[in-house]
Amino acid sequence: MRSVRDIPVFENIPILVRAALNEPLQNGVVVDSFRLSRAQATLRFLAERHARVVVASHIGDLGTESLKPVAEALGRALRGVSFCSSTIGEEARAAIRALSPGGILVLENLRRNHGETANDPVFAKELAALADVFVEDSFDTCHRAHASIVGVPTLLPSYAGLLLEEEIAALSGALAPKTPALAVIGGAKFGTKEAVLETLLSVYTHVFVGGALANDFLKAAGQEVGQSLVSGADPAHIKKLLANKKLILPIDSLVVPRAAMGSMDLRGRARIAGFREVRNDEVILDHGPGTEALLAGLAKKMHTILWNGPLGNYENGFTDATDGFARAVAASGARSIVGGGDTVASIENLGLLPRFSFVSTGGGAMLEFLAKGTLPGIQVLG
Repeated sequence: MRSVRDIPVFENIPILVRAALNEPLQNGVVVDSFRLSRAQATLRFLAERHARVVVASHIGDLGTESLKPVAEALGRALRGVSFCSSTIGEEARAAIRALSPGGILVLENLRRNHGETANDPVFAKELAALADVFVEDSFDTCHRAHASIVGVPTLLPSYAGLLLEEEIAALSGALAPKTPALAVIGGAKFGTKEAVLETLLSVYTHVFVGGALANDFLKAAGQEVGQSLVSGADPAHIKKLLANKKLILPIDSLVVPRAAMGSMDLRGRARIAGFREVRNDEVILDHGPGTEALLAGLAKKMHTILWNGPLGNYENGFTDATDGFARAVAASGARSIVGGGDTVASIENLGLLPRFSFVSTGGGAMLEFLAKGTLPGIQVLG
């Protein structure tokens, strides 16, 4: 895999960079600049070498949002940033022709064209026609078979950006951790986590399963999970993992009555339930203090900690276990590798980001890389 450092000529060359600019917006304003800040190293590297830098990215899942506010935020961090309201076509080509060496042009949201997510070869060809060189720097989407991820690199000389290189190095290192090592996997959807759990159980000293994902395991272990979210996964697959002595489950939960869901005072209706104490009309929304103490105690003893996914119903304000573990990891002195949107949000909100060794821009991409050791958008770079 060739690095952006290996590009033979930079001066006045149009270089298309697939960047990670998928930031949350509120009233048309960027409210979190984590990915935006991580994207800057490659863009600055190319601009300082007087390339004409063309940035392609997406924002949101529906293709309805615009990257213009993100381009404006990027322009406050880097010089020479402009925005084009088209992604392909004559308007985009004209804007690139007008771009000065060292200038940075952000194209409109890739997902405004259905050819992006469909990996349409015609759309990929039109994107590739905008530049002479392609740089992949969007690790967070490298697990997607989209036109800008796997189509364009087959049509142009292609290189890995600085952020992509950093992600690969850090996560490859996480697959050979200094022990004792703890992996914590939260979130939901057992089907998307099974492969990574199998991999982590083979190399980590302990693997803790948390969040809604733990409900599948607790149910398979014989605990009542009431009306809690479960994935409906094959119990045989779960029981196979449960048989591994490295696997750790929550020992208590924060639960509320199902009838209280949607209540303005949901937290006020919560109670702590130990193993086998959840009632059949209750919903598990977070881990309890016993589980928090268990994880904090483990964190103190580890040389390496890997973490992806929240430990509670984070979007509804059940953040105690997630925030508690973030503080424990920050205080542990272990090498810490973390990823996932809500996980990173917790760390940022607590002001702890600098105390983590590596924070990935990927959620699903991080898990898939850990499971497989590569991703489609990396493989296509050769």
